[in-house]
Amino acid sequence: MTHVEDELNSQPECWARVAAGAREHAGVLPTPGERVALVGCGTSYFMAQAAAGLRERAGQGETDAFAASEFPHGRAYDRVVALTRSGTTTEVLDLLGALRGRTRTTAITADPDTPVMTTADDLVVLDFADERSVVQTRFATTALTLLRAHLGLHTEAVVADARAALEAPLPEGLVESAQFTFLGRGWTVGLAHEAALKMREAALAWSEAYPAMEYRHGPISVTTRSTATWMLGEAPEGLAEQVRQTGATWVSGALDPLAELVRAQRLAVAVAAARGLDPDRPRHLTRSVILAADAR
Repeated sequence: MTHVEDELNSQPECWARVAAGAREHAGVLPTPGERVALVGCGTSYFMAQAAAGLRERAGQGETDAFAASEFPHGRAYDRVVALTRSGTTTEVLDLLGALRGRTRTTAITADPDTPVMTTADDLVVLDFADERSVVQTRFATTALTLLRAHLGLHTEAVVADARAALEAPLPEGLVESAQFTFLGRGWTVGLAHEAALKMREAALAWSEAYPAMEYRHGPISVTTRSTATWMLGEAPEGLAEQVRQTGATWVSGALDPLAELVRAQRLAVAVAAARGLDPDRPRHLTRSVILAADAR
């Protein structure tokens, strides 16, 4: 078993553990009414998008999400929350350093023994969800589960759905698809982007992601019989039939959207295996992007 398989299989236990201890971190996480920005890079950015959507939908306050390198320094926030598995990503550390003394910051990380310990004002350590694989799975979803539980939006049914996502077989013929498109609505748009990223990282697959209502506005034109179109969450009325009319395979998300992401992670590993690839050794990638000063 690869590291990424082992780690993605452990997600139900990680989610249950972080949800049970969520109150311990309440003092350093956003409070109702605060104006908040969530930031990250790569997978962490997509989890920030999902968390921002959840918080706004819950009526907790204005919440934005940015890639750390694209943070708008002219805007005022009460708190900035950074997601960083390694605690060493250059863009995140640069941003936290620039905000120090101006805006309260919280970093959610898997490894406190890194520069983020002294760069962020507050720290949440999820060391039990750390990973050996370059490709992120359990840390990202555990961090999102923490934020979801903090909002009162996590239930035991989510963990049960995650276990179901690990046990049920993937849809027949999906691994042979040539193109993979993931769709989301609201907070699940970030999950769709993350699912597509997993396919690119682990399996070198042609994968895309869009807000579901935007799929009709151009992207559906490249959909063919070799396309798998996967909806994370409830689909807009009529979209499934439109996709089927193209000849593509439509995959509906019957489970909790975060559990559907677990299924997509499994698909990425399965496609990698079918193509003779090692998902623990993704091409051109490292566990953390650390840039030299002249490359920033």
